[in-house]
Amino acid sequence: MQPRNMSMSGVVDLAAVKAAQEAKAKAEQARAEAARHGGTRAVSPADLVIDVDEAGFERDVLQRSAEVPVVIDFWAEWCQPCKQLSPVLERLAVEYNGRFLLAKIDVDANQLLMQQFGVQGIPAVFAVVAGQALPLFQGAAGEEQIRQTLDQLVQVAEQRFGLTGLTVDPDAEPGAAAQAPADVPAGPYESLLNAAAEALDAGDLAGAVQAYKNVLADDPAHPEAKLGLAQAELLQRVRDLDPQKVRQEAAGKPADAQAQIAAADLDLVGGHVEDAFGRLIDTVRRTAGEDRDAVRLRLLELFEVVGAEDPRVTAARRALARALF
Repeated sequence: MQPRNMSMSGVVDLAAVKAAQEAKAKAEQARAEAARHGGTRAVSPADLVIDVDEAGFERDVLQRSAEVPVVIDFWAEWCQPCKQLSPVLERLAVEYNGRFLLAKIDVDANQLLMQQFGVQGIPAVFAVVAGQALPLFQGAAGEEQIRQTLDQLVQVAEQRFGLTGLTVDPDAEPGAAAQAPADVPAGPYESLLNAAAEALDAGDLAGAVQAYKNVLADDPAHPEAKLGLAQAELLQRVRDLDPQKVRQEAAGKPADAQAQIAAADLDLVGGHVEDAFGRLIDTVRRTAGEDRDAVRLRLLELFEVVGAEDPRVTAARRALARALF
């Protein structure tokens, strides 16, 4: 499961990198604030299921998704399957005890939100994590399938975005949770990650690359820095390429490692993830020695850009193993 931008087109989106950094920083701030006050901010179980409309969507879903994964249930009063699914989601929201927030959206009253998410039929269930939307499932689903999907969602939210969910207090008054103060101490890498995000916004890819490397020099496994570096380096590589020339050369030289590597970079930036992976795996089969190793290493770099949890990466890893061995 790999969170994407709101269009869910699969393109490389720098906003996703920035959102991940901001979400991580906010999670660190919330933990710091909790430690300072000797406890965590608590919500009541009733706060875990909310009704959302177009006017409150940014506040109730997008902003809250920087604290906790928000699961969206698109429903309508006339929809019989919705009447079966919605109570299950509501019960699981309470059972998961703050690991996700359930937002219920009535499609009859909120047609614009339905269109923005590309909902074709209801019930439809999406999630928003750190401002990034991803589809979960549409139509009726069994409780076991729902649980598996939710387990994967909360795992990705914690591992990739540092979102550990909300603290639930059965005795808390509904709606009484306070917002974290703005002057919470910053996390250890926030300034460097902010510098990288600002460099990306300014088109300074070299500056962004260096900022991410500065984080990784101290913490080589830092997930946001690894993802940000992979994406910034990719954009740096393709910035001065002539797409038409690159594709013509790749078409005329199917066994040329560098030509195929350049074309694969363009494929990925354009959102053609499977094309990029397939191109390089085919090139691995056609090449040997240093050329083959260069293609393999670039493919591993592109896996970092897309994310290890993405099923396309999992499938490509298997295909690469078959091509190599």
